[in-house]
Amino acid sequence: MQFKPFAPGIEVNGQTAYAILDGFKDFEQLASKFLLLEGIGTRGPAGLAIIEPEGWYKQAAWLRAFENIAKQIGDRVLFQIGVAIPRNAKFPPFVVDVVSAIRSIDIAYHMNHRKDGVTLFDPKTGQMSEGIGHYGCEVIPDKNMIVSVCNNPYPCAFDRGILTAMAQRFDPTSAVAHDDAAPCRKNGGESCTYMVTWRG
Repeated sequence: MQFKPFAPGIEVNGQTAYAILDGFKDFEQLASKFLLLEGIGTRGPAGLAIIEPEGWYKQAAWLRAFENIAKQIGDRVLFQIGVAIPRNAKFPPFVVDVVSAIRSIDIAYHMNHRKDGVTLFDPKTGQMSEGIGHYGCEVIPDKNMIVSVCNNPYPCAFDRGILTAMAQRFDPTSAVAHDDAAPCRKNGGESCTYMVTWRG
């Protein structure tokens, strides 16, 4: 289900939180309103939210900002915020093609969240901790296709934006389609399923 944290004590880093401002492009004042309403960032001299890149913000508050954006503006902006995530969040260095790009999303997701002050992925040990769900990556043999089951508390359109941006970074022919026959978080499901395809 969208917008509800899976566990208490989860925080998201400032670099990632900034994606809401980036995703709104020329409407930073409006984006700032959604963030500041939830206590994310501080109000700058021009009324814009100032997000500390090395800071940490409550995931519950960030999800409420997403929920308000969904209610007041809709999926188009949620998708654009998702597209902005790869420009702002930290990603592992092994990303070289569509498959490794989609595979890296789950690691990056955990690198940019922490629980009770401890980051959920340690690059030194490769240890991943639970508490926020996952981004799946099932490569379909003999096809340029990946099935990604995303079971996390973020919006459906937002995840489609992340998958699209990561795939198109390495192959502009790539496309991401929501599997409408599978459960959807917008309808109360625990996950959404996306099909990533590319010509190669």
